[in-house]
Amino acid sequence: MEVTGFFTAIIIGLIIGALGRLVLPGKQSIPLWLTLVIGVVAAILGTFLAGILGVDDTRGIDWIELALQIGLAAGGVALVAGTRARRP
Repeated sequence: MEVTGFFTAIIIGLIIGALGRLVLPGKQSIPLWLTLVIGVVAAILGTFLAGILGVDDTRGIDWIELALQIGLAAGGVALVAGTRARRP
């Protein structure tokens, strides 16, 4: 991954976190800043995973990479929201 790809993943990650939260049904009891951090991590992991799978550099929009990122963000938000909900 190039440096520009890394910074792009961070910027897109902020949007990915919000999309990951919107994909999940119901109310998530986590703060917005944590959702954005999860989105950034999901975007970076999704970019690396797309690179491993060989779908990171396609013509036009990388739909598979984007789907991986949103899926990872939704999974991360669900995991953190479920963990935080169990705390007393």
